[in-house]
Amino acid sequence: MNRRLNDSASEGYTMLEAINEAKRCLHCKNPLCKKGCPISQDIPDWIHELSMGNLGNAMSIINAKSNLPAVCGRVCAHERQCEGNCILNKKNAHINIGKLERFVADFDSVMSLTHEHLVPKTRGRVAVIGSGPAGLTVAGELSRKGFDVEIFEMEPDAGGVLMFGIPEYRLPKDVVRHEIKKISELGVRVHCNVTIGRDYTVDDLFAQGFDAIFMGTGAGKPKKLSIPGNHFDGVRQAIYFLRRVSLYNSGLIGRDEIPVKEGDRVYVIGCGNTAMDAARTALRMDAKSVTVVYHRSIEKMSALRAEYDEAVEEGVEFMWNSSITEIRGEDGQISEVVIDREGETITLPANKVIMAVGSQPASRIVSTTEGIKVDEKGYVLARENPYGMTSRKGVFAGGDVTNRPATVVHAMQDAQKVAEGIMQYVDAIKLMAKIDSEEI
Repeated sequence: MNRRLNDSASEGYTMLEAINEAKRCLHCKNPLCKKGCPISQDIPDWIHELSMGNLGNAMSIINAKSNLPAVCGRVCAHERQCEGNCILNKKNAHINIGKLERFVADFDSVMSLTHEHLVPKTRGRVAVIGSGPAGLTVAGELSRKGFDVEIFEMEPDAGGVLMFGIPEYRLPKDVVRHEIKKISELGVRVHCNVTIGRDYTVDDLFAQGFDAIFMGTGAGKPKKLSIPGNHFDGVRQAIYFLRRVSLYNSGLIGRDEIPVKEGDRVYVIGCGNTAMDAARTALRMDAKSVTVVYHRSIEKMSALRAEYDEAVEEGVEFMWNSSITEIRGEDGQISEVVIDREGETITLPANKVIMAVGSQPASRIVSTTEGIKVDEKGYVLARENPYGMTSRKGVFAGGDVTNRPATVVHAMQDAQKVAEGIMQYVDAIKLMAKIDSEEI
């Protein structure tokens, strides 16, 4: 098996390479790349500044629209968004926008080019539950507009899916920590190891004086498939597996606590980006073989083509139009899987099965708070006006917990709109309180 593992963390531009790539940009009058970006970044403008060596100006333009540029430069679906819409695609020579954004953000991280001015926090107090892409974006947007923001995170480190769900080879954790540091420097306070719904309730937060609360808790409860044998110890969820590996890489747990052992034959069910992450991570944990089993064809996979290509290059195998119909084993351990492949039944040796078939919100907050309505699948229902407010006055939600986004940048896009909704709501209640307190 080919085991040349790709490490995207080591594939950045040099200064000369970045400037030469930026010079290829046509600076279109009606930039399709900007239209393809969910957060409408002014891409030609900052690329133009980069082409002239004005990295500070480029970073300032990026910061105006993005709270997480070093993250977006690495994990955005560029081939379907900005780069996929670049006019130079007609010549198969699109601008490598993602790598350029990553270069500018990383250069700013090292050189500290930009320093944002702190705004007095007099406009209101907002609690943010969860520190994933949505929570960090809401916190950054509100802090820049004069709100006193505190984040409550249940994990030992902030970052949510950025820290515990995306592998190190795609998104180095030092990059995530630096992005969070930038948001903290805006005046945002982060409380880790605090679980809302257990340590505090939403009502407790309101009692502490917060004017509004944002739920950015994601969809961390994995979905399960009812396959005979799914009770075996070797059956794990992709979210759990990736989190354990992240904790191991951070030195918080030992190698023996990683579900995949050296020499394991691993089967991954599903074919989204999380499945690709799980498959490639299993190889990095020295699995003997890794096979992705998907019930549809390659054309129907939700994973990015680039992620698939790199997985194949690394040695991940794929079985299309196939389903695992039974997991067999002895003494609680998996020994083989039964697979239906286009009507043919085959039995193959196996040690681990990793499920990557989606997830849904946990009910910890909703079950401890009155008045927050959810749909039949547990997703929080939110209004269009003010955008993001739930059925409980003053409680807002966005990101995966509302079943709106699917990627990091879509979560950011949704969160920016929710931040506007929170501003409208808090400004309105402050105004009404002032009117009620004044005499004519």
